[in-house]
Amino acid sequence: MLKMTAKALVCAVSLGLAGLANAAEPIVIKFSHVVAEHTPKGQGALLFKKLAEERLPGQVKVEVYSNSSLFGDGKEMEALLLGDVQLIAPSLAKFEHYSKPIQIFDLPFLFDDIQAVDRFQKGPVGQELLTSMEDKGITGLGYWHNGLKQLSANKPLRVPKDARGLKFRVQASAVLDEQFKALRANPRKMSFAEVYQGLQTGVVNGAENPYSNIYSQKMHEVQKYITESNHGLLDYMVITNTKFWNGLPADVRTELAKIMDEVTVEVNQHAEEINQRDKQSIIDSGKTEIITLTKEQRDQWRDQVRPVWKMFEKEIGAERIKAAEASNQE
Repeated sequence: MLKMTAKALVCAVSLGLAGLANAAEPIVIKFSHVVAEHTPKGQGALLFKKLAEERLPGQVKVEVYSNSSLFGDGKEMEALLLGDVQLIAPSLAKFEHYSKPIQIFDLPFLFDDIQAVDRFQKGPVGQELLTSMEDKGITGLGYWHNGLKQLSANKPLRVPKDARGLKFRVQASAVLDEQFKALRANPRKMSFAEVYQGLQTGVVNGAENPYSNIYSQKMHEVQKYITESNHGLLDYMVITNTKFWNGLPADVRTELAKIMDEVTVEVNQHAEEINQRDKQSIIDSGKTEIITLTKEQRDQWRDQVRPVWKMFEKEIGAERIKAAEASNQE
């Protein structure tokens, strides 16, 4: 009887320890993205992993999947909603089907510079947009910069009429479509991977990209001119599955949110540094001419496309547009 009791005690202790081991298993967070590790987004994902595992040792394990190695551009949103991944960072242009107000970031010539973007995104309207998709199971955790977009073409673009009749590559975005139609140009939807060849062969005559994209994809080698228009924003929103996020232990969720805020600052600073470095590399290459607009010229472009703001005002909200404009004045 005593032997059986001792044996039962050993079994109970073993089961208890096994239960504790299971309870102590870390929460796995899969962070999937579609770009290379050396990009600002790629580096941001790795920094998030490093800080999360350092500050929540044994509680959280972050697995980073770069370069579409887990899910490609067209599948990552579905994977997030199904719970197959926990973090992704799509371009802001990808959210128009989930939250119409997020289209504000595609409005042309809305922000004067990246500092205005920062003020707006950190303000109450920008923060409210992060939570605008929670009824669809998506929670935004932060905005990561890729940079302000510049216009490139094989003819100099100094005033709006210079763009007439040209074919510009655009992302799949209703706002960006209307932006080029307002310039009497022809928007052409094309995947990012096809842009260089499209420009090289003349399928499209121009494009809009931050300097980092232009340089890394060698677009400056097949475009004679780049107009420093700073007319639009190419940013990402880091998002998570709302059910997953709300289901985390409160202390873990609080710490992860704090880490995300820190990483966001680093990513955005790094993105600006890369754009300025790549701008200089483009100049040094001597392969293309960078055109700097005067204030009067930039105002002409803005006036030409401003009707696009009105076109999407109902979907985005007039007060949100006013808040974005106000960010330019601070």
